[in-house]
Amino acid sequence: MKNLIHTIHEMKTFLLLWSTQSFSGLGSAMTSYALVIWSYSQRGSALMTALLMVSSYAPYVLLSIFAGALSDRWNKKRTMLVCDSMAALTTVVMLLLLRNDALQIWHLYVINGINGLMNTVQQPASEVATTRVLPEKYYQRVGGLKYFSSSLNSVMTPIIATAVMGMAGMGAVVAFDLFTFFTAFLVLAFGIRIPEHTKEAEAHEKLLVSTKKGLAYLKKEQGIFHLILFLASINLVASIYDAAFPAMMLSRNGGSEKVLGLVNTVIGITTFSGSLLAAFLKAPKSRVRVICGCLLFSMSTENFLLAFGRTPLVWCLGGFLGWIFIPLMSTNLDAILRLHVPLEMQGRVYSVRNSLQFFTIPIGYFLGGFLVDQVFEPVMAAQSRGSLLVKLFGCGKGSGAAFLFLILAFAGIGVCLYFQRDRQIWKLEE
Repeated sequence: MKNLIHTIHEMKTFLLLWSTQSFSGLGSAMTSYALVIWSYSQRGSALMTALLMVSSYAPYVLLSIFAGALSDRWNKKRTMLVCDSMAALTTVVMLLLLRNDALQIWHLYVINGINGLMNTVQQPASEVATTRVLPEKYYQRVGGLKYFSSSLNSVMTPIIATAVMGMAGMGAVVAFDLFTFFTAFLVLAFGIRIPEHTKEAEAHEKLLVSTKKGLAYLKKEQGIFHLILFLASINLVASIYDAAFPAMMLSRNGGSEKVLGLVNTVIGITTFSGSLLAAFLKAPKSRVRVICGCLLFSMSTENFLLAFGRTPLVWCLGGFLGWIFIPLMSTNLDAILRLHVPLEMQGRVYSVRNSLQFFTIPIGYFLGGFLVDQVFEPVMAAQSRGSLLVKLFGCGKGSGAAFLFLILAFAGIGVCLYFQRDRQIWKLEE
């Protein structure tokens, strides 16, 4: 008991920051969930819905390489407050458009683009802030706690968002989002102190020079660089999955908004359980082995069950198998980066990492929406009732997305097996 109290005391600043930011994240996730359903109901297009995420990730990917250099020079707390405030302002604009029955999908593209830009600068500042308020011995635990909050939000988001939308409409969801923002803002502004250790020379360092230092570090540390390429490849497969998933759940025989919420809830409970496991497990002997093994298991299970499954029970089982070990993977990935990258370089390295690791996400979302609408759905619509493809994936809208999941299963397995043999990544164990 004394050890627990001592641990909480040492982590109290991080716990306060983590809990309030996670609460704000719940509000943002509810709004995003509601907008996916709203946009798909407007057009019935997987591509139009996927473009919501493309518009959010595009500025994040394009400008992240410079954001870390700025983050290392700027006050972390002020940076987080300003970025969060700008994101909240766009949410207010969206609420006003919604209340006046003037909200259109292109408005959401613009709003998501601005939010993506704010997140570009805020994310590396938040990562460095976490490192500065947390003792090194808790790095393994913090990865699990972050995934714990993420998975808890995944559980609560479809439940609360669906309930609030049913009782009070989407405007109430957005209003709750704003409430969570103000709570997190006030706590960060007046209740948390984040140490600043930026050296005077670094503060006046030119932006391009700072950015080049981040690139030079990755050029020298080939293990970290190859690990980032591994995750970039996984992100491509995963973002195609993310684009096709709601299209299949909302349109396939046996699917609906409730089924989408059910499967998302199961995924959330699964990651919640996995994050508890990750938070309390001791550091493994081989973090690289854990990362490779967890991703291979995920890619080898969920996509096959989504492809061939015809009922919510099978889809839920796929969600469980696909996500149970992802928190453990993420925890060890986070620990590798924090332990290998010097503190004074983390903002710059994380920002370059973001550009390289996440540039495949908007590409994947676009490809996912395009492939569902323009390739796989038309292919399935052209099949005769007795064809092999119809026997495997069924017929009607959503069967094309199921076909795509089979392709994603083999693509994900291939990526994992290729990088599992990368010697540079295994050198991180030395």
